[in-house]
Amino acid sequence: MEAEGPRRDAPEKEEEDSEESRQQDLEDGEKSDISKDPETEKPNEFSTEGKEESEKESTEGTILGDNLSQPGLADGEKFDISKDPETELDTEKPNVSTTEGEMEVPENESSDENKPKKGSNQEDQADVEKFDSSKDYAGEQDAEKILEPSGEEEVKSSAHKEPPGELVSPTPEEGVEKAVESAEPDTSSVQESKSSPSKKPSGEGEVPPIPEGQTERVEKPVEGAESDISSDEENEEEEEEDTEKSPEPEKKPEKLERKISETFFYNYEDLCSQPFVTSDSGIPINLLTLIHSFGYDCTKSANLQLLDNQTLLYVAGNQLVLLDLKTKYQTYLRSSSGGGIGVITVHPSKQYFAVGEKGWKPNIIIYEYPSLKPYRILRGGTEEAYAFADFNHYGTLLASVGSSPDYMLTIWDWKQEKIVLRSKAFSQDVYKVTFSPENEEQLTTSGAGHIKFWKMAHTFTGLKLQGALGRFGKTAVTDIVGYVELPDGKVISGSEWGNLLLWEGGLIKVELCQTGHKPCHNGPVNQLILDEGELVTVGGDGYIRVWDFETIDAADSVDDTGLLEMEHMNELLVGKNVNLSSIMKIHDLGQPIWYAQDSNGAIWKLDLSFSNVTHDPECLFTFHSGKIEAMGVSPVTYLMATTALDHSVRIYDFIGNCQLTEIKFKQGGTALTWAPRVVNPKGGLVAIGFEDGVVRIIEVYDPRGLAVVAGRTNVGNAEMRLKQAFKPHTAAVTALAYERNGEVLATGSKDKTVFFFAVEDKYEPIGYICVPGPVQALQWSPPSHAESMLLVLCENGFALQVPAPILGEQDTVSTYEIHDLPTQYFHFCSIKSRIKREEEIERREKKKQEEEKARLEWIKKQQDMGLEIEEEPEAEPKKEEPLPPIYVPQEPSPIVCGFYSAPGKFWVSLSGYDSGYLYHCAFSPIQHQISPESRQDEPFEVIPMENTDDNPIQRISFCTSKLLMFCGMKDGAVRVYPLQDKDLSADMMNGYWSFNMHDNDYGQIQAIYSSYDDRFLVTCGADSNIFTFNILSPEDIQRELKAKVPSPRRDLEKEKTAEDIEDPSAYSIENAKQKKEYDQIMKEAEDKKNKKRQELIILRHEFHHLLQRNMELPKHMQLHREEFEMDHRIREEMDRQTAQRIQLVQKELAWDQEKHRIGLQKLQSRFRDTLEFDTVVVHAIGSNHQISTYRLLAISEKYYKARKLSQTGKRRTSKLGKEAEQRRESQKETSQAARVSEEEMEVDKLKKRPQLQGAIGRFGGNRLEQIRKIMEKADRAKAKIMQRRKEWDELYKSKPSDNYENPKDVQDIKEAQENMGDFKLKTATNYKIPEHMRMNAEKKKVQLRSLEVAVHEKKLTMNKWIISLRDLKVAIIEEIVCLVQELKSIQSALDASEQLPIPSIPQLHPEETPEKKFQYDNNILLKFKQEQENKQRLSEQVEDNASFAVFGGKFLHAPSLKEIDTTSRASSVRSMRMVSSVTPVQPKVFEIEKAEPTEMELEILKREKIRNIYLQETLIKRINELVVTFDAELHLLRHQKLKLDTQMKCADLRHITWFEELLLLKHFEKHEDTLQERVNNLSNEVEEMQWKLDNYLSQMEDKKYEIAKLQEREKALYATFQASLGENNKFASFLTKVLKKKIKRVKKKDVEGDRDEEEDSDEESDEESSLESDEEDSGSDDEVFDDSVCPKNCDEALFENTLQLREKRLDIEEALVEEKKVIDNLKKEYDALAKKVKVVEASLDTAEGELEAFQREKQQRLNELHVVVPLKLHQVEYVVNGELPADLSQTLVFTNQSLEYLQQRIMVLQHEKVDQRELYKQARQQHKQLIRDRREIEIRIERLEENCNQLMLMKFGRVVDLEALQTLSVNTNLEELKMKMMEKEHIQAQELKKWEEKIFELRQRLMMLMKENTSKLQQLNSFCIEKQGLEMKLDALQNNLGAEFQGPRKAEIQERERLITLVQLQAQEAEVLKEEITLLSRKDGRIFPPPQPPPDTKILN
Repeated sequence: MEAEGPRRDAPEKEEEDSEESRQQDLEDGEKSDISKDPETEKPNEFSTEGKEESEKESTEGTILGDNLSQPGLADGEKFDISKDPETELDTEKPNVSTTEGEMEVPENESSDENKPKKGSNQEDQADVEKFDSSKDYAGEQDAEKILEPSGEEEVKSSAHKEPPGELVSPTPEEGVEKAVESAEPDTSSVQESKSSPSKKPSGEGEVPPIPEGQTERVEKPVEGAESDISSDEENEEEEEEDTEKSPEPEKKPEKLERKISETFFYNYEDLCSQPFVTSDSGIPINLLTLIHSFGYDCTKSANLQLLDNQTLLYVAGNQLVLLDLKTKYQTYLRSSSGGGIGVITVHPSKQYFAVGEKGWKPNIIIYEYPSLKPYRILRGGTEEAYAFADFNHYGTLLASVGSSPDYMLTIWDWKQEKIVLRSKAFSQDVYKVTFSPENEEQLTTSGAGHIKFWKMAHTFTGLKLQGALGRFGKTAVTDIVGYVELPDGKVISGSEWGNLLLWEGGLIKVELCQTGHKPCHNGPVNQLILDEGELVTVGGDGYIRVWDFETIDAADSVDDTGLLEMEHMNELLVGKNVNLSSIMKIHDLGQPIWYAQDSNGAIWKLDLSFSNVTHDPECLFTFHSGKIEAMGVSPVTYLMATTALDHSVRIYDFIGNCQLTEIKFKQGGTALTWAPRVVNPKGGLVAIGFEDGVVRIIEVYDPRGLAVVAGRTNVGNAEMRLKQAFKPHTAAVTALAYERNGEVLATGSKDKTVFFFAVEDKYEPIGYICVPGPVQALQWSPPSHAESMLLVLCENGFALQVPAPILGEQDTVSTYEIHDLPTQYFHFCSIKSRIKREEEIERREKKKQEEEKARLEWIKKQQDMGLEIEEEPEAEPKKEEPLPPIYVPQEPSPIVCGFYSAPGKFWVSLSGYDSGYLYHCAFSPIQHQISPESRQDEPFEVIPMENTDDNPIQRISFCTSKLLMFCGMKDGAVRVYPLQDKDLSADMMNGYWSFNMHDNDYGQIQAIYSSYDDRFLVTCGADSNIFTFNILSPEDIQRELKAKVPSPRRDLEKEKTAEDIEDPSAYSIENAKQKKEYDQIMKEAEDKKNKKRQELIILRHEFHHLLQRNMELPKHMQLHREEFEMDHRIREEMDRQTAQRIQLVQKELAWDQEKHRIGLQKLQSRFRDTLEFDTVVVHAIGSNHQISTYRLLAISEKYYKARKLSQTGKRRTSKLGKEAEQRRESQKETSQAARVSEEEMEVDKLKKRPQLQGAIGRFGGNRLEQIRKIMEKADRAKAKIMQRRKEWDELYKSKPSDNYENPKDVQDIKEAQENMGDFKLKTATNYKIPEHMRMNAEKKKVQLRSLEVAVHEKKLTMNKWIISLRDLKVAIIEEIVCLVQELKSIQSALDASEQLPIPSIPQLHPEETPEKKFQYDNNILLKFKQEQENKQRLSEQVEDNASFAVFGGKFLHAPSLKEIDTTSRASSVRSMRMVSSVTPVQPKVFEIEKAEPTEMELEILKREKIRNIYLQETLIKRINELVVTFDAELHLLRHQKLKLDTQMKCADLRHITWFEELLLLKHFEKHEDTLQERVNNLSNEVEEMQWKLDNYLSQMEDKKYEIAKLQEREKALYATFQASLGENNKFASFLTKVLKKKIKRVKKKDVEGDRDEEEDSDEESDEESSLESDEEDSGSDDEVFDDSVCPKNCDEALFENTLQLREKRLDIEEALVEEKKVIDNLKKEYDALAKKVKVVEASLDTAEGELEAFQREKQQRLNELHVVVPLKLHQVEYVVNGELPADLSQTLVFTNQSLEYLQQRIMVLQHEKVDQRELYKQARQQHKQLIRDRREIEIRIERLEENCNQLMLMKFGRVVDLEALQTLSVNTNLEELKMKMMEKEHIQAQELKKWEEKIFELRQRLMMLMKENTSKLQQLNSFCIEKQGLEMKLDALQNNLGAEFQGPRKAEIQERERLITLVQLQAQEAEVLKEEITLLSRKDGRIFPPPQPPPDTKILN
């Protein structure tokens, strides 16, 4: 322990660090793959990442090396390992403790969310939660590995307790290793039970150690090792102290990894669960021993596996059953946990099978077969139960998926008991998981509303499990039960509606169905199997179908529906009412045999070879399907009877372990009881209640005791026979009970009634009582009670006690309900909360007493030690928690079962809130004061039952001696309580024996009974299982024990079988009684009504007699009709009441009237409105011949519209072929128009230029006008020449080549060669169907419609003729009637001897006027009503189940008196009218004496007689003529109709043939449409490409034309340049070099947008103003010249013109380069497109070939259809030896028209041959003539050319080009330069004029200045002279005075000099002006600025 001290801190710190890092990672949302331990600097093994599972993200699992558990992970969190634990150093596992000799084993998972198993007490739960939250057990940080100590170390372990049914599961360790709990998390070996207390069955101990050599050692060096971690708190404190004392750490030993040996096995006895027995109870562990399992859970998924060809494996509750098919012997394996078995699966080698269990932390146990030894145990795969498991193809891995709540998908290395990967599969139920057979790294899971595809992906953090959820898209979401992986990775699954879904890439590629969109199965597809290249589907409809795998694999959707129709290859119907869940395959003697699981309760053996010797399906075993409702045990032998909702009743021999017989009914059974001995001493009667309320008494007998009857075979050991059937209830029968004396049978039902029957040879009803709720159970008081009482337990908490009624004492005349039967009620009131409250109070008091006792003991101990005890101040009382509240559920808890304890007292067990106790109740003596619903009764005694709060007791029974009480629990467990006394007590119920047998989740026990001799116990559950047990030791079973079937009664075979009640709506006994009473009352009422009616009829006859006598009286003595009324007010009142009644009846019948009116309207619209002509049969008058119309339905307008559309469609198709040509022609026209437009634009430019120039200059107008005329003339000539060239081009293009042949002639020749001398038959193999004769479904529909329309029109015409004939007959009859009346009047004047027989008046037959059937009046309606009433009465008398509802509802309604009065009055009125009309009026007779006639009178009479005789003969003849004429018309029309009938029959035959063709064409339509669409697409693509090629050609032609134009412009430019040079220009060479100099120019950049204008202004100005040029040598390399400076003495204008021409040349060259580039690109595109066109044309040819082959195949299929052709003998010309051959198969049916056409064609071809020869002769002569004409024309052309050349020589001196001469005009460039020069001269002249005017002005100004200066000089001169004179005078006056003033002054001298200089300057300026004038006059001078005066000089103004 000291050595463990220093190693203690590391795990704690590592745990804290790992927790902090994990939380940090989760908070940051980042994924850390490797984290390091802070102390050891070793990389941490795991990293987590919070991640939610969704449909858009894949779910990842993690490889965990040796173990896979990671506690506390949320759904979708990932944990991974970076290294392989077996190949890398184990430095990544700091928390794994290993020592030498240890072996690693996987550890079960645990987390904070885990809960302990149900049934554990609260303290256990608290301890487990504390243990989970402590996080101090190994494996919490990383891999959760637990390593056991070696055999050298001592291991401390305390006994662990487990809940009932849980056992210790040992782990494979060496040495003396201990067992590890399978249901609790694995901890270190030094961990004590205090951390997880649980119960453990007695007798459980340590698991034996593994022998030497059972493990393999793998050494792995590690840097350090940590010790195991103990979960004991005291050990932790000790280890912390040791850690402080020992600072030096231990040396880190090498880690050893152990592998489980291949030969290691567990001990089954240590694994299997054992019964739970209360300690110290003395109950033997083998109280019950399982004998046999009769049931089979057929509804459980995959509950049928095969171990070999004679061993079946299936689950039965907590047992695993191995059934030998030959011996029928069963072998059982118990579940280890006692929680049930979830799933089973078999290894591919059949050597192992896996059992996935249920419970808390269940295990998967691998068993070896056939030894049945536990081989491996897989722990920690799920929380509560396994749903499915599957081995991979090689059996190395196992995949399992859990059920709710975790749905964990786990991949196991099962041989090493390691988890490889794990992940949450889904958030809903997962039904299945499988490996892909081709790729073991792929898995598939499916379940409720989903399918998921998984991959084991290698990532940088290790191996991951990634899942992709399948998306249904447009398909409805469905639960997927069956699927199969295909070899190419696709998955095909079933659906709920029966179709197959093909999945690819997580999406539904296509949905497969049968033809006509029928589903593949009529129900869900439960399983799919890929077997020998075929897909086998198993459906819930009982069918197994085989499909073509290749067709399915290549299937794809063809339309928007996503459906693809296909047909199955083979199918097998296993049987009716079969619901196949799964099938399994095994080989027996090399032949494949299949075994099928039927969810309706059977196991089948199938042969799916589908050959001639295929065996029929064989039903091996049958079982109950679903929940077994009831069971009963025979009171005299070892037989039991069961029934269920599967409509069957079965008899079992539970000592012989076999089913004896079975009988089925229309409804399912719900209750059963075996008649006691007092009823039938032989024990051969069984009473069974059914869900429709019927009770059947069935007799069980041994048929071998009957007399031998001839022909009777297959006599079994037992048979059942229906003895009696009666229906006492209207709902399901829930309970049956025989009275203790066997005199009364009580039946209870959900209809809240209890019915009593007197038990006799035939059960007679006594009566029934109503109870407050649905009946749950019935029990009669035992014989120990004085009175025979019936205890009735209801579901809603009521209990009743009633005595047995006696037959005959009840009044059952009108009803069977018993009202005066004494009844005691008990309404249960919940007291559970009060009990819990009292227990809590008691617990608190006990705790206080214990605390006080402990304090007193401590005080006493301190006093004994002599220590003084200080008085402590009284502590404040602790605040106690509030007591549990009193709670009473609103809805009472349902009573489950109960039994009598004493008279008036009974025990009950309840479910729901009040479960957990047995309640002892008593009926209160005060009953009538309180209503049953308002009662609140409480039990007077309560016994708590252990672990039944959530697991109530469902059924209770006792053995015969009452010493054992058997309890059936809700979780399927069987409990046995030994009773020392017949009275129950709490002490007696402390000890019990319990064992889980049925399924823990849904296997609640429905019945539990002991055999008549208490040797055996039988149970049945809701999981379809039936178990039999031996009570006490199995040695008590003697071999001589045998079930004895009761012998049959005497003369049983002579008795008639009892009549069964099969109709579920049949009357119950009470309803039948009520119906009988009602019928009796109605019969008496009807008799009374009939008597009154007879009296009324007698009075009516007397009244009619009085009326007749009144009419016989004289007129004046007759009474008026009103006088017969005694009081008119009576009549008025009667009329008013009648009107009111009529109005009331109309209101009552308004809804019915409207309903029948609408119904009649619908019938008319459905059957009459669509009928255009009904069958009208017109009979001949004088013969038996007749003719009938065609019954013709009105044809729809769409047929006529379809005909119109088809006709217009033909017109449209003729236009489609012209579209391509029109498009090409339009392209050509547009290109030509473009060329013409460009030429016109050039001409317009040339026209506009002189106009513009003429507008600029005013001078030279005549010259411009001359130039314009010359250019117009040249343009006209040029246009004329172009037009002539165009005509010549078109002419040459239209010229055919020498090898040209007319396409029409070629086609005709080809057709003639192919068809010459041959008539192509459609049956020929080389028959090619013409395009116009190709037929498809749409055309065939049009044909059918046109045929129907034609037939309809012909029939319509014939019907109109027949109707007109009928109208003629009507007219003839009317005329005959008139003639007969006239004939009668004539014959009245003739003697009888002279009277001829009057012809009979023909009558119209009803068939001739069928429309009168729909004409009715009141009489017809009343007659029809009477007929319907008579029919209804007859049906009621025959069948006694008319429309009588449940008793208590409305009964049959008899006609009221007012209805009878109304009908009688109406009949009386009609009879009165009849009498009044029939009564003859007696004319008055006047007796006149007759006189003899005179001769005149005699003559007149004679003439009248002759006349009358003639008229008589004439009229009779007329009548006969009418009849004969009509008959003749009818005969003629009948003959025509017979012909038409033959035609219609032929049309019908043709219609049938065409319809068959239509069906065939529809079958071919999809493929044909696909091929036709491909051909159309390719042809359209070819046309489009051809159009593009033509477009490219036209573009290239345009570009070539543009290049030619540019070249012409270049030539014109050089010509202009040469013209501008003139002759003998010395600068011609220089200017030519300047013109031809190559310059690289920078293209100008366009400036877009104003926003960049400011930024790029500098760049733009530079680019726009500069033309960078690189000088290149145009001439010699040595010569370098500067083209930017005009040479000296060179004309500057010419130099500038040369520069401009160079710029134009450069523009032209750039344009040429661009055009050539465009042409090159177009040519490349053209070539590429041409290649593509060839490829597409080849594809088109292939597609057309495929289409043609398909058309040929379709035609062959059409030829296979039989066509009926009626022929006459003269039409048969195929005669052999002068007789018709017997075999006409080699004949050819050919139309006469075609034969005549062929015969005529011979003559036509001969005439055509002669005509063609004559035509050829004429063409040859014409050809020769044309050759001669051509030679003559060529000679004439040569002569004309010679004459033309001579004339040109004479005129021009040389041969010139006339076209160039005609188009010769002025040089436009030269003229432009001249115009520019003239413009500049004009401008300069104007400028010179301005300067001259300015000079003139300056000269005038200078002249004025000179004049002014001259005047000033003159004035100065005058002043000087005057001065001189004055000076002289002064001198004269003053001689010699002022000598200083005698010389000239200085200022004067300076002024004089200035003036002189000014004059000189002016003279110079004048000279300069003269020179400028001279220069300007010569046009080549330059203007210099005038000289400036010196700066110091000033001009005087």
